[in-house]
Amino acid sequence: MTSRKPDEQLARNSRLRLVRARPLTTARRAVTDGRNRPAPRPPEGTPPPAELARQAREVLAHAVRVARWAAADRDPGAGPLTGPARERAATELELTPEQVGAGWDRARLAGLVELHGAAVRPGWRLQAWDRDDSAVQRGWVALFDAWSLVHPAPDDVAPAPVAEVVEAVPQVLSLLQLSAGPVTVPALLDLLRQRVAELHEERCEVPYGPHPDSTGPVAPDLDPDSDLAPAPAPALAPAPEPVDESLLPPLLDWALEGLAAVGALTLGEGQATLTPLGNWAVWVKLEQICVAAQSPAGNIEQSAQHMLRGCARLTPGPARAEYRAWLAARTVGSAVTELLAVARGEDALLRGLAFEALRVVGAPAESEVRAAAADTSLRPYALLWLAEYEGADPEDASEVLTREESTWLWVDTAAAVADHGESDLLVRHLESAVQGNVPALLDEVRALGHPRTVQVLVALAAAHPDPALAKAVRRAAFQVHTGGS
Repeated sequence: MTSRKPDEQLARNSRLRLVRARPLTTARRAVTDGRNRPAPRPPEGTPPPAELARQAREVLAHAVRVARWAAADRDPGAGPLTGPARERAATELELTPEQVGAGWDRARLAGLVELHGAAVRPGWRLQAWDRDDSAVQRGWVALFDAWSLVHPAPDDVAPAPVAEVVEAVPQVLSLLQLSAGPVTVPALLDLLRQRVAELHEERCEVPYGPHPDSTGPVAPDLDPDSDLAPAPAPALAPAPEPVDESLLPPLLDWALEGLAAVGALTLGEGQATLTPLGNWAVWVKLEQICVAAQSPAGNIEQSAQHMLRGCARLTPGPARAEYRAWLAARTVGSAVTELLAVARGEDALLRGLAFEALRVVGAPAESEVRAAAADTSLRPYALLWLAEYEGADPEDASEVLTREESTWLWVDTAAAVADHGESDLLVRHLESAVQGNVPALLDEVRALGHPRTVQVLVALAAAHPDPALAKAVRRAAFQVHTGGS
């Protein structure tokens, strides 16, 4: 017979110590780790990620220098590069003012810098630039998506044909990618003409009401002042004017030059060829389209709750693409409100996914997320979001949480795993707790007051293969259920 208290025995039992502490970012991914589909393989001949990142770093070299100077080397809180600041940057960086201006624009488009009011801060991609190849690739893809802003359209062309050419460019890029080599400009021009004509036809509306050439019965003439006189027919919107085909060759040249300016293709004598970066980016875009097509039907048109459920089985990249598409179809304010309403619900999985979608929203969601930090159930998620938004590395963002907030997030994530994951995921989630051993974890969980504590502990006890640990967890669940200590 021993005199030690049960909790002391548990603490001394090495089997009940948590093997290693995993960062909370790992815990946040625990729910979906078991549902990730295998990553698709890029086309044969695509350089490895490290080489693609090296090429992207070359394209954005000036932008990175300007971003670091603007967001880190200047006085803290300094504003955008305008006027004297641009001249000063040109002098200190040994660049021309034009190069500084171009680098600044690219830095903003690639997410290397962020404007918070009048202050410039380094974006998370800039902080990860030298060590995270995937961050470099995503930054370059953001620049690739904004090619028409990097290389503005001619001033003497109306916005409508420019917009149609921009919308048709993905088909031009698809042809370049399928050709796997140089494509002549005349061939690209033929495709552009065809696609622009299709876009024009899609936007033409069939006019309602009688046609001038109609041979149907005609109403008798009536006094316009009579009560029986028909209401005047509504004016029909004029059909869109056909695009002047003489504009397409110069606009194609403009588009190819813009894509070349961001490193997506190279231009030769009367021909264009995708660079390895451009070829990879087009493949990524096509893959995203395929994933979206395979996701639950109508995701983008559904409510936030249904959209998030539809994204639960997607890997992070395709899920972010779904979030962006869903957000693009709504005003920012209403989208943020709807996502936070879902986050306040009972489903912990949707709570975590809602904040992943809010990460895609970025700056426009800041004020609403700050307000959400006052809500106990949302506070850990909101604090992590704000830390990452303000530039913290995602792996280190958990340092902003108190021990109690970290434990709340641990229980909430465990609830999501218990509801939607597999038992082995719940067992592995135990390792992400900040406490060093199971008794300490159970003591703090019992005192926490999380509404799902009992269900989480019961599920963990049922899933864990160690009888001693399962018994301790089951006893803790009973104590919480009965209100004991």
